[in-house]
Amino acid sequence: MASSRFAFLTVAALSLATVSGAALAAGAGGGGGGEMPSVSAPSYDPAAEYQKGVDAYQKGDFKKAAAAFDRVLAAAPNNADVLMMLGMSKEGAGDLKGAERAYQSSVKKNPSNIDARERLAIALAKLNQADKAKAELDKLQQSATTCGGCADAAKLKSAVAAVQGALDQGAAKPTAMLTPPSLLFSTPAQGDSAYVQAVALINQHRYQEALGALDDAQKAFGPHPDVLTYMGYTYRKMGELDRAEHYYRQALAIAPSHRGATEYYGELKVERGDMTGARKMLAELDRQCAFGCAEAETLRRWIAVGRDPGA
Repeated sequence: MASSRFAFLTVAALSLATVSGAALAAGAGGGGGGEMPSVSAPSYDPAAEYQKGVDAYQKGDFKKAAAAFDRVLAAAPNNADVLMMLGMSKEGAGDLKGAERAYQSSVKKNPSNIDARERLAIALAKLNQADKAKAELDKLQQSATTCGGCADAAKLKSAVAAVQGALDQGAAKPTAMLTPPSLLFSTPAQGDSAYVQAVALINQHRYQEALGALDDAQKAFGPHPDVLTYMGYTYRKMGELDRAEHYYRQALAIAPSHRGATEYYGELKVERGDMTGARKMLAELDRQCAFGCAEAETLRRWIAVGRDPGA
């Protein structure tokens, strides 16, 4: 994808939180592997449902928050941040076993999620499962040792202290209630800023930093297909095609007519030598674009030469 399209989106993609589900289908790009996700989109906007969950959580209505995050997960079941928020909502509602399951799923989807591992360990301590809580504490301590003075050093130190405190108190004295992790409840303006920063970083080929900015945008907006698509694109540029596929498919599951995601999905298939799959993606774009569109023409050029035509 040419950088000029990224530069355009720097201006055009502002205020993601106000974009309708229908408009999202024509937004930024993505890619993937395997078969095309279902062509039926959810009958609700998962990003809007995420905001409902956030609002309910902030008001202390934890059961309503959990219901909203459950609906988000029906459309985006692999989203580690939403799984963690489901866990926090269930914990707030007093369902510690449900919280533990959600935290376990979050950590499984993203083992480097410090906040989710901390919450999991604390939930285990509250459930009087000290051995399991200590195992999670050990993992946090190992990460802190490996990190040294890395960017996550302060967060890891705080997580270790919080889990140790929960273990010291035991199940009879639960820890103080659930302060949301930093940036998890960012404002839409902060999310927009993070998204635009990510686009700029992608233009500069600073992919690792771009992923951090995209993660911040996702924490503000939830599983927004434009953000998921750029996550896939960034991992693809880093050579991590399986992870790229994971995010492309999430974007297409939410917005099956997302032209950019469909294009990038086809490009990834070309990179893997799956020309049959790439042509299926092109046929989908041709179906969407009755009068032609840039995404279809770009993918057509990829297929014609069997690689990135700009390489």
